[in-house]
Amino acid sequence: MKKQTPQAVTIAGSDSGGCAGVQADLKTFQNRKVFGMNIFVALTAQNTLGVQESLAVPPAFITAQFKSLAADYEIKAAKTGMLFDKEHVQTVVDNYKKVDFGPLIVDPVMIAKGGHPLLQKAAVDTIRQALLPLAFVVTPNLPEAEILIGSKIKTKKEVKKAAYQLQKMGVNNVIIKGGHFSGEQSTDYVLSEEGNFLELSAPRIMTKNTHGTGDTFSACITAELAKGYLFKEAVITAKRFIQGAIEEEIFVGGGHGPTNHWAKLSENINIKE
Repeated sequence: MKKQTPQAVTIAGSDSGGCAGVQADLKTFQNRKVFGMNIFVALTAQNTLGVQESLAVPPAFITAQFKSLAADYEIKAAKTGMLFDKEHVQTVVDNYKKVDFGPLIVDPVMIAKGGHPLLQKAAVDTIRQALLPLAFVVTPNLPEAEILIGSKIKTKKEVKKAAYQLQKMGVNNVIIKGGHFSGEQSTDYVLSEEGNFLELSAPRIMTKNTHGTGDTFSACITAELAKGYLFKEAVITAKRFIQGAIEEEIFVGGGHGPTNHWAKLSENINIKE
């Protein structure tokens, strides 16, 4: 039997506008030469101006998608995105324990670019207590990290403290993304399971075309892990990929446009260990 092509799955919500969610993940997988598949948790009526409607997929159908993929594919890495509410988070947790989909990357999506809530508040505890212990890496932005740890993060010292707090929730590796900080550089803070810190910085690009940034970043990590790369290598590649996707702008829609999923890896990355 021939060696299987690297495969990864996204467990998330659909963005009808194609900028974020499952659509951004699949585009990223394709760019990184990984065969992508999906498990839909929710649907949205969405464009670059915002999310107009959202609809949860019945939990039984989420389970059916898990069973279908597990019966046929050799999935080497998986990621989560929009999980909607407590019941759907728990459904994903219960199913993930039954399959072998490789390392799990948790992108704790909570609020859409336009401000529409994508996760009900009651689900946060389920993410903390049930999902994070299954995760190989969690990739919150600043507001998401604050919600997960229950306190504000304003300084670099507090970022590191928050990363340790998240790691104590059971996740191996933590990345707190710095896009919501100010300054000429956008810095992501990485805490590895060995306890090592890594700072990945790149020039901040003044643009509104950043819809789906977090999805794309975490999807690239997922793709690189599916190909067998080590965590550090995967994160550095993902930082280069998302920086290139923002630098090489495309123009779609009248609001917060998407990143460029066919962009090349950027060289404008600084790595501090």
